[in-house]
Amino acid sequence: MLACAARGIAAVAFGGRSSEEALAHATDRAFAAPPAAVRAVTLGSLRWYLQLEPVTARLLQNRALVPVLRALLVAALHQLEHSRNPVETTVSCAVDAVRLLEQPRAAGMINALLRRYLRERDALLAVTGDGGAAYAHPAWLLEALQASYPLQWLQIVEADNAHPPMALRLDLSRTTRAAYLERLRQSGLCGHAVPWLETALVLEAPVPVAGLPGFGEGLVSVQDAGAQLAAALLAPRSGERVLDACAAPGGKSGALLEAANGPLELTAVDIDAARVERIAQNLRRLRRSARLIAADLVSDQSWWDGVRFDRILLDAPCSGTGVIRRHPDIKLLRRPGDVGGFAATQRALLERCLGLLRPGGRLLYSTCSLLPAENEQVIDAVLRAQPQARSVALRSEGVPWLERSVGMQLLPGPEAQTDGFYYACLSVS
Repeated sequence: MLACAARGIAAVAFGGRSSEEALAHATDRAFAAPPAAVRAVTLGSLRWYLQLEPVTARLLQNRALVPVLRALLVAALHQLEHSRNPVETTVSCAVDAVRLLEQPRAAGMINALLRRYLRERDALLAVTGDGGAAYAHPAWLLEALQASYPLQWLQIVEADNAHPPMALRLDLSRTTRAAYLERLRQSGLCGHAVPWLETALVLEAPVPVAGLPGFGEGLVSVQDAGAQLAAALLAPRSGERVLDACAAPGGKSGALLEAANGPLELTAVDIDAARVERIAQNLRRLRRSARLIAADLVSDQSWWDGVRFDRILLDAPCSGTGVIRRHPDIKLLRRPGDVGGFAATQRALLERCLGLLRPGGRLLYSTCSLLPAENEQVIDAVLRAQPQARSVALRSEGVPWLERSVGMQLLPGPEAQTDGFYYACLSVS
């Protein structure tokens, strides 16, 4: 397990791959490691990597170590700090992993380094100081969160470093929340309702999707409550013409179709043809249909028939800083210079989508970012540049969000039971 996790961690930290890509290539039949366990150790180690890597550097004292063994040290340190496994078992497994990784001459060194850590733990952890490493966040992001959320930044950081819950979306056109909670109980599973969103449930403990009652027939989907909120806020109505821009992998497309309470003329567009196929697969499971298109919304106009849309969901590509607890690789892969590029793309997409919206229609802008440069600042810039556009107040009873200069921000954490999402609604005259 530690050997597989080390390969995955190295692929992210030294190879620049996403955690999903890394996990897809990390396992090896010869290692016989359970995929769920490998995933848990890999993501947990990435979650705390920026705190544990300085400790690794201090242990090594400038000695060179191949990336996969450096990653193995991080994984072993994570297990020592954040698992219930006996210390001796973790050290022994790390030494065995060295041999599985075909680096047998390093076994003694890894054993010695881990035992030194156990002897000098407090002093070694002190090297993280009180900056970004102490909170297992990159310094630039920690500073941005502190500046944007002076009262909430610690809550955000703690949420980022916690294991995320498994959240479910119910198709309320086919079941009720009470009925599905009873099905869970009968299956030996425990869940509870998210009080501010009727479609949302949270499981007490995650399970494989195949173990969810009704998953195969599309009765339930895995989707964070904050992401589900998009369909509730856009509130499509039967018979309307709706565009889901940047739609892959299709979770929000499915939610829109379920929320319409009748037939919906939905067009789902994404720039990546392979990801459009994922939308198709997801809609087949949900027993729903839509017009699916692979196109660049900004530069390609050939797909559009010239008839404007009643409602548009623009779930714009972003830094992902609101979903770090699910994708801890973002801490390692994202750079401060990336934010300006995302903002430029977001503005171009938003201006294009406003041109596709009928007068009096509604456009819901969404990101899974916490950074104002990708959220309210994008909306403010477009409103200044587009005199025909105006902001529309968002109303959703009981949603625990923060009001921004324009739009609303959900923060990640157990209080809201959601990841971090930004929403703003626009209309045109």
